[in-house]
Amino acid sequence: MPDTKHTPMMQQYLRIKAEFPDTLLFYRMGDFYELFYSDAKRAAQLLDITLTARGHSGGEPIPMAGIPFHAADNYIARLVKQGVSVAIAEQIGDPALAKGPVERKVVRVITPGTLTDEAFLDERSDNLLVALCSDKQRHGLAVLEISSGRFSVLEVDGDDALLAEVERLRPAELLLSEDQTHLTAIKERQGARELAPWHYESDTALRLLTQQLKTRDLRGFGCEHMSVAIRAAGALLHYAQETQRNSLPHIRSLQVEQPDDAIIIDPASRRNLEIDINQKGDTQHTLAWIMDKTATAMGSRLLKRWLNRPLRDRNLLRQRQGLIAQMIQNYATDDIHSSLRQVGDIERILSRVALGSARPRDLARLRDALAVVPDIRQQLNNLDSDLARGLLERAVEFPHWVERLQQAIIENPPVVIRDGGVIAEGYDSELDELRALSENAGDYLVKLEEQERERTGISTLKVGYNRVHGYYIEISKAQSDAAPTEYIRRQTLKNAERFITPELKTFEDKALSAKSRALSREKALYEELVQALAEELIALQVCAAALSELDVLANLAERAETLRFVQPDLVEDNLVDIRQGRHPVVENLIVDPFVANNTHLDSSTNMQIITGPNMGGKSTYMRQVALIALLAHIGSYVPADACTLGPIDRIFTRMGSSDDVAGGRSTFMVEMTETANILHNATAQSLVLMDEVGRGTSTFDGLSLAWASAAHLAENIKALTLFATHYFEMTALPEQHDNVTNVHLKATEHDERIIFLHSVEEGPASQSYGLQVAQLAGVPANVIQAAKGQLQHLEQSTGSTPAPQTRTATAAASPSPTKAISDGPQQNDLFAAMPSEVENRLSGINPDDLTPRAALELLYELKKLM
Repeated sequence: MPDTKHTPMMQQYLRIKAEFPDTLLFYRMGDFYELFYSDAKRAAQLLDITLTARGHSGGEPIPMAGIPFHAADNYIARLVKQGVSVAIAEQIGDPALAKGPVERKVVRVITPGTLTDEAFLDERSDNLLVALCSDKQRHGLAVLEISSGRFSVLEVDGDDALLAEVERLRPAELLLSEDQTHLTAIKERQGARELAPWHYESDTALRLLTQQLKTRDLRGFGCEHMSVAIRAAGALLHYAQETQRNSLPHIRSLQVEQPDDAIIIDPASRRNLEIDINQKGDTQHTLAWIMDKTATAMGSRLLKRWLNRPLRDRNLLRQRQGLIAQMIQNYATDDIHSSLRQVGDIERILSRVALGSARPRDLARLRDALAVVPDIRQQLNNLDSDLARGLLERAVEFPHWVERLQQAIIENPPVVIRDGGVIAEGYDSELDELRALSENAGDYLVKLEEQERERTGISTLKVGYNRVHGYYIEISKAQSDAAPTEYIRRQTLKNAERFITPELKTFEDKALSAKSRALSREKALYEELVQALAEELIALQVCAAALSELDVLANLAERAETLRFVQPDLVEDNLVDIRQGRHPVVENLIVDPFVANNTHLDSSTNMQIITGPNMGGKSTYMRQVALIALLAHIGSYVPADACTLGPIDRIFTRMGSSDDVAGGRSTFMVEMTETANILHNATAQSLVLMDEVGRGTSTFDGLSLAWASAAHLAENIKALTLFATHYFEMTALPEQHDNVTNVHLKATEHDERIIFLHSVEEGPASQSYGLQVAQLAGVPANVIQAAKGQLQHLEQSTGSTPAPQTRTATAAASPSPTKAISDGPQQNDLFAAMPSEVENRLSGINPDDLTPRAALELLYELKKLM
């Protein structure tokens, strides 16, 4: 409707709402935030609040819903968790001076990727805003955690690499350009938001970044050549500034991440390894769940970043190992963690200081954190390590701020400054006087009355107050003529006269406004504190980063001691040698002792073919190798008796089965896509885990694909590979490839029941134990008996296992999945292929009994059967 048909209040609302069409607008009206029209209907549904109406505007009732402003945080947190953005419109005008509606404007836009308030955030997880810009197959990513000020950029080539990075970062909000074509998996990701193309303009981006970082160019950050990443960073920075309505003073640096600096883990492998999110989407029973005993929330977030991006810089990894060793040797872990527990999450506190949204308890926590830094420095001073000395240089002391905050902030301040009671007594004389006036007015009046009686000698003099005339000195009619000349008559009563003095007038002015003036003064002092802290923000942030890194390293030392981890030896040979390795998560979940196993892969034997029963422990064994390698590449000790690792560039895992119905991909298609990714991208320094390749299709097709994939990895790529399979035909691979070996997970039978021993032994498994596992799973006894009968029939039909045959090089390269290539043990599998008519016909023939004519007729017969 035209504006003229609306009330002035609704005209103002609609003008503001027009700027935020896709965002819920919280419109401040007194003690409530109100929502109108479609926003009201949507909020009522999302928050389960009452939908009502507020009069009429334009001849129609106005749908309305509202929430109390003092409880807004809880409601906003619920909305943000559902991926909804909220714009906060506050009253900025003075109601006493306003003609018409009080002026309002949006002071902040809260989106899933730009959260800073404690109420909205998971304290132990990063909350990332990511912007993407693409130029053909080159992709630039800019990453900001606004609650800590970490700002970084990176570039990758190809869609697979892009998906891997997005999966690693798991952004709360992902910014995309409207004019670019994006992968469906990117565009439909929760939190994806499209921006107008002009946000990604190169010159604008460069100008924004140099203004923010206060530099002439970006050479000092090493990213001046990263054109698509710079465009992404410019779009991200503009979006963050617009939503925060702030210049983001805590962002003063730009980090560059190079893909080659870290071990690359593709999205499927990341999900399979359950680094910090399990297959169900929560955090329990993950690697981070076991490894995270950090003392601070900022340390916890840093540990997860390390786990999700294991590094290849061996010098840095050895430095971390050295500091962990020093902590263990000096029994320093407990003392360091005890001190760090008093530090809290100063990383996010400092961001709120920079944004001007720090609360009183934030400053109290910062005060307590800075007070403990000297103790932490002393503990670091006792450690003989290059990394410890580096941390010591960064974790500087701030004695002047400890003293100032101790003087300024009371021991346990309230949550917000709104009602005062935050600034300590003695910090500011003016505030103390105002508080004394408002709190002790009665005492002052009693003293003034005594003083004036004594001075004037008037016995009937008394000091009083009423709401109409304020403070006064009252004297009876009989003695009023004796009033001093400085008394000014204020009111005449029947039996008394009331006076005011300059002193009492001054007191009145102070006392009547003392409370509001005290609150105003307190807020001003608080803002001065926050602004002064912001001026030392960079040094404080450096200190916070050092403390969080120390927290992670102390945590890794504690885990090494508690979980019996050892320091891995990082060598330059292409090698994985693990003695008595253990799965760090499974070991801590089971009651029985964990069965440790050895693993050896090198250039001469770079592949293990792993056989054994389902539930025998193949997946656990394979995953533990990958997790040990991952832990070693964050500088951690590892769960083993000894461990030697060569350089690793990628970790691949093709395990389990899942489909992608939304993407139109079957289970087998997903399996083959993941296999193709490995075969295209693995190198000789890659660690590859493959489980049950080819089981999603027919036996012959699946076996052929598994054989060819394993042979390609072993001979052409020469990757360090663990290849688990139920195709026993695969155990013949070592006969053609000297660099392949067979191992199996041991199991045995007792009273027709299977017992899993979980130990890895050399050689292939003797049988699959499929029926026994089915029995354990609770398959009905009559079905098990029927299966046993069918199994006996199949074994009799196919005959005994044929003797090994010599294969040609051609046969080895492209095997036929028939009994002619099955030199290994017979596959006693309920779902093995039924023998063909040709096989049945041939099984009953003795070639020595055939005449040439009979043999020729048999050949024609077999041809017809084929």
